[in-house]
Amino acid sequence: MTVVPRLVLSAPSSGHGKNALAIGLLAAFADRGLDVSGFKIGPDQVDAAYLGLASGRPGRTLDPRLVGAERVAPLLLHGADGTDLAVVQGSMGLYDSLTGRSETESTAAVATALRSPVVLVVDVAAMGQSVAALVHGFRAYDEQLWIGGVILNRVASARHEALLREALDDIGIPVYGALRRQDLPSVLPSRRHGVVPVVEGAGEATRAVRRLGEAVTATVDLERLIGLARSAPALGVQPWSPLGAAEGAAPVPAGAARPVVALVGGPGGSFSHAETAELLRAAGAEVVPLNPFTDEVLPAGTRALVVGGALPESYAEQLSANRRLCIAVAELARTGQPVIAEGAGLLWLARELDGLPMCGVIDAIGSLRDGLVVGYREATAQGDSVVAVRGEVVTGHKEHRAVLTPRGGQRPAWSWPGGTPEGFIWRGVHASQLVPHWAAYPRIATRLVAAAAAEPATVPAEAGGGVPAVQVGVDPGDPAGVVVSGPAGGPPA
Repeated sequence: MTVVPRLVLSAPSSGHGKNALAIGLLAAFADRGLDVSGFKIGPDQVDAAYLGLASGRPGRTLDPRLVGAERVAPLLLHGADGTDLAVVQGSMGLYDSLTGRSETESTAAVATALRSPVVLVVDVAAMGQSVAALVHGFRAYDEQLWIGGVILNRVASARHEALLREALDDIGIPVYGALRRQDLPSVLPSRRHGVVPVVEGAGEATRAVRRLGEAVTATVDLERLIGLARSAPALGVQPWSPLGAAEGAAPVPAGAARPVVALVGGPGGSFSHAETAELLRAAGAEVVPLNPFTDEVLPAGTRALVVGGALPESYAEQLSANRRLCIAVAELARTGQPVIAEGAGLLWLARELDGLPMCGVIDAIGSLRDGLVVGYREATAQGDSVVAVRGEVVTGHKEHRAVLTPRGGQRPAWSWPGGTPEGFIWRGVHASQLVPHWAAYPRIATRLVAAAAAEPATVPAEAGGGVPAVQVGVDPGDPAGVVVSGPAGGPPA
């Protein structure tokens, strides 16, 4: 039985300030000398990255849809191992889910699975005694849920705060803090930058996190909150382990060097989930970071490359400008070494994006659109690769504005109901805008490392490579975006 003091921070809906408060709480507790860990419910790696920056250790996502509900508590225990407190930031409203499966995928469902107290962040800017009715309704909606108290945000005045506290006291709900309207300024870097300010160790991101921590320290009763967190009971599950998940992997031969796997990121982390690097190491790899903006060559001895799904689409100019690295990536792929690109990583491997030259590994052209494609996919592998075997079903997440011409290659990566096949498999390359969570599919890491450790095969020359004709239409697989579809593209000559 493992006990980890923990809190789930949620809200009645999006926009109440829970993201800034979760970051501020972690920064405030860390400043007091506590070893803390941060988690984000759902697929949002950007929020998770800032939670990690505030805590000083990798921020992680807890997504029941991507990892399976049975892994949520073990993954929390793994990520919070040795810490004094885990703060879990919810997504959307307490009982909401992106898929409508609130009974298994909402913040409430995750909090119940974690046996964790929930602290509601409530924007009370236009609210008085009605706050009691609101909170009472959330508490009564699910009797299994443990709502431990509230933090009030955007309080107008001392009189307003007294009125709110009195109303909540009447229904027995503790108030752990009250922030004035100016206390949580919009200091975080723009979302268009994604995780880059964290991964690059930007001073702007560090200063923003510190500012939020100072605001929380001045307005929230941290001692009472840690007391609530410590009242959470033990979880009757074992922590997730990358070593356990990698069991059955073909070991690297005795005396052989661990194959070098370049993981795209920067000094502050990678563009992949934190578990990706852990699984690769457990499978026998030496994981070396690769900064796509500043490194001009691959790490010495690189035998494989992983480009995670959190690489932002908005950094096309910076990626394109690093021509030497683009050439090195193309050469690694040409020799047949394993390369996995997820999300916008696929765009980096394309021939060009919005007219800017990219790595040219796959013969496809990317372009950014205004519409956002977002959602989960139950995808079926269309061919054998280091990611999956043909016919294997994987759950992944898509969030992108870019579309590709063509949508898929001569050997597409995935298909799902209602859509045309997408993604590219070529030699050792698997590139797709779908982003799975490797903790649910540890065999991706074991297959990648096994392929990296194998002797390079002689790669025959391939004929062709011209740009195929394309046609533009509506994307049946991703109706939120405009599509470009057409004959599958092969690698450029």
